[in-house]
Amino acid sequence: MTQQQQDWVPPGVDTSVPSMARTYDFMLGGGHNFAVDRAVGDQIETLMPGLRQAARVNRAFLGRVVRFMVANGVRQFLDIGSGIPTVGNVHEIAQREDPECRVVYVDRDPIAVAHSELMLGRNDRAAIVQADMRDPESILNSDAARQLLDFDKPIGLLMLLMLHWVADEDDPHGLLERYRAPLAPGSYFALTHVTGDNQGKELDEATGVIQRSKSQDQVNLRSHAEILSMFGEFELVEPGLVGCALWRPGGPGDVADNPDMNMLVYAGVGRKPE
Repeated sequence: MTQQQQDWVPPGVDTSVPSMARTYDFMLGGGHNFAVDRAVGDQIETLMPGLRQAARVNRAFLGRVVRFMVANGVRQFLDIGSGIPTVGNVHEIAQREDPECRVVYVDRDPIAVAHSELMLGRNDRAAIVQADMRDPESILNSDAARQLLDFDKPIGLLMLLMLHWVADEDDPHGLLERYRAPLAPGSYFALTHVTGDNQGKELDEATGVIQRSKSQDQVNLRSHAEILSMFGEFELVEPGLVGCALWRPGGPGDVADNPDMNMLVYAGVGRKPE
């Protein structure tokens, strides 16, 4: 690790074990990752050419969905698994539409949290909470959530490329209900989730790379029906749960050149009924 890296690595971070947050940062072209993260990213990209495009397609979806929510009256957001800051963060997109928008980010990765704190240092309408998404109450009752979020008004709940890291034994459906239940009617829930529905053995080989890497983040592939059930009582808005690039694309940048990468991740948005 170089001296320059040492300056931005929080104490206690094991740089010999890959983090999927840092690998995702690498896939997006970011600079806050280590050799071990880049090695995993390169191996997966070799097995699934175009994976970087899939990462960018997901990021483009983030922009579309935040603008959609703002256009439909949402002025506060809870972004679970926000990752390492890069271009086009939720608060930047939302506050460009309306400077009054408020955002609470959540991530457990110490590097993601440290850089979010630096980025948000002068923004009194956005904050970061270091927490594991499997402990909803610690997040919903955090100082940041209490100060910035009004649970009597609609909230945009975002879990992008997050839920496939939650194993079935951790009860993702039960966890989601604990997040959705406190939200006011008119709130929205957006997710993206990796699926094996449209992929071949290459995806199995790619998930094998992550398993062998000893990362604490492990992929749990789910079907369209399984992911659809994660919306609970929330009503899906058009076009429903579809390939990430197919959710209201606005231009070429929203779609990958490799058709397989447009269907690697399902994306959808649900609204809590009145």
